[in-house]
Amino acid sequence: MRLANTFLTRLRGLMFTSRLAPGAGLLLRPCQGIHTFWMFFPIDAIFLDRELRIVRLVENLRPFRLTSPHTAASSVLELESGTISRFRLNPGDQLEIGN
Repeated sequence: MRLANTFLTRLRGLMFTSRLAPGAGLLLRPCQGIHTFWMFFPIDAIFLDRELRIVRLVENLRPFRLTSPHTAASSVLELESGTISRFRLNPGDQLEIGN
């Protein structure tokens, strides 16, 4: 998993990436909303609070889309489309992110 925690790394995000490798993701911190401009594949987005509890889920966000900001979120985890349903994630679930 990659961490995007500077203005430039958050701005670039996954733009111009051809695909996410299975199990790979991008954690944008701080972040309350995302876009998929200049991305070429759909993603799942998991909005997390400071304790890594899920506060919002967006499945199959297609390229060239924009989410509304979620004020309770402090970070967003971008993952391969289908991850949310595969792991049966729900708002309120607590994530543990390892290295």
